[in-house]
Amino acid sequence: MPSSIAFTRRGFVTASAGVAGAVAGVPLLSACGSSASSTTGVTAKSAVKAVIPTYKASSAVTADIPSVAGAVGSATDPGFLNFPANPVKTVTGTIGSGGTYKTVTPIWGSVPPAGNSYYKAVNAALGATLNENPSDGNNYATMLSTLFASGNIPDWLDVPGWNTAAIQNFSEGVEKYFKDLTPYLAGDKALDYPNLAAIPSTGWSAGVWNGKLYGIPLWTSGASFAGMIYYRADIFKTAGIDASTITSADALKALGAELTNKSKGQYAFDDLGIYLFQMFNIPISSGVGFTKDSSGNFISKYEMPEYVEMLEFASSLAKGGWVHPSAIAGDSQNAKNRFWAGKTVITADGNGAWVGADAQSGQAANKGYERQAFKIFSFDGSTPKIGLEAGAGMFSYLNKNLSDAQVKELLRIANFLAAPYGSQEYLVARYGQSGTDYTITANGPTLTSEGNKVVIDTFDQLANCQAVIYNAGFNQITQDYAAWQADAVQHAYKPLFFAMNITEPASTAKATTALESVITDVRLGRKTVTDYQNALTTWKNQGGNTLRAFYEGVAKKYGTGN
Repeated sequence: MPSSIAFTRRGFVTASAGVAGAVAGVPLLSACGSSASSTTGVTAKSAVKAVIPTYKASSAVTADIPSVAGAVGSATDPGFLNFPANPVKTVTGTIGSGGTYKTVTPIWGSVPPAGNSYYKAVNAALGATLNENPSDGNNYATMLSTLFASGNIPDWLDVPGWNTAAIQNFSEGVEKYFKDLTPYLAGDKALDYPNLAAIPSTGWSAGVWNGKLYGIPLWTSGASFAGMIYYRADIFKTAGIDASTITSADALKALGAELTNKSKGQYAFDDLGIYLFQMFNIPISSGVGFTKDSSGNFISKYEMPEYVEMLEFASSLAKGGWVHPSAIAGDSQNAKNRFWAGKTVITADGNGAWVGADAQSGQAANKGYERQAFKIFSFDGSTPKIGLEAGAGMFSYLNKNLSDAQVKELLRIANFLAAPYGSQEYLVARYGQSGTDYTITANGPTLTSEGNKVVIDTFDQLANCQAVIYNAGFNQITQDYAAWQADAVQHAYKPLFFAMNITEPASTAKATTALESVITDVRLGRKTVTDYQNALTTWKNQGGNTLRAFYEGVAKKYGTGN
């Protein structure tokens, strides 16, 4: 996730290492539903364009680092080195009409007491009451499954994209439980809510199910990538290694022997996992990831020759003794700790790992700590490519039973919550009451001791602005990450089924899970590529060929997303 989004203020990335990479790479191709489902979630590209809001960028706040346009409509997130000195007002007129609504959002951290100063400040500004009911983010999928099974849906619900796979027949549940927002937000109708209209279209696209707009996108980025390969720049400098020379798989592999010092407990690599996909030009889109070969035939990522090359490469790192033993053993939860401590020098993670909070944690372990990321490169040194992810990874939905007046009230509230970074509304929605919950310092709004107890990411998981890059007190990180994005967007492409909500047949999930287990063993040197090829044959017979026919049918009926 971009280094600016509000989760980072409360330590979401460090609190939930298993989720950090997932936020930017969301499973929109959910392995939920069944082959007999009456709805698939799929919408043709032309139909998506007809129902999403008209995009109209906000000019209320000027970024220090302007957005840079890239390939295939991508664009970097605007960057800020300072919080605007004079926050502007972007919302006028009546917001709330005195309504009271129950909201449910995930939370990674302690649940603040009800009726606290933060909640009171936001609700007072809204002119309505949002009764927040945050739920443990680590068990959120289970909670969602229970809600959907019971039909006890709150008025406003956050559904992370990576949790949809846990919800039986999610695409059908969308129609059954959520309000169709098409009549309110399609096309120019969204201009009645300027801050919602300022959310990039790629976010809204993935909120379309079965030809209708349901989801309000959260933290939409114009340059949403699954993540990157990071390195300890301070250790590189000490070793005299120029990171700009790492432009191929062979060059990366050569660092194994150079950076591994087992007597110091230092290993060159952690498990690089799916982040090797970019290097080998494998679609990193969620689900099985079907694409077309040079003859125009549908093949899964597993069947690409590059996939075998990727596995052979990853396995060679493990067998060379250059991957940390804990990573080999499957300990992913402590990957950040290993990186901070210098026990691993090269790691891989989501975009949200490159933030000020990470620098604080790393510097606590090592004063010279500096995280950097390799510019994207191809395994053979040729021109690189990087697949775009859907612009948003989380969505909020309104209850289907809400009246027309209630929906309009909540959309006005959403418009307030989606006010641009640096605005007056942003301050209230993200920080609460001035003097009580936060104060303005040289580094912008800073939570007080009371604010640290009660201000948590809840309101901004209902609606929020376009993602920006901002790291209070860590301007170099903002500049470095913005520069990385500016390079990456020049090489961006859209995977075949980009931003399409597709419910894969549940009957194939077991076969894919079994194949992924073998893949992990091969990648970490516990099994061979031959084991993978045998498992791939089994997968094709038990689910892969069914999926191929399914995606061929989707493309024939609806087209593709790119």
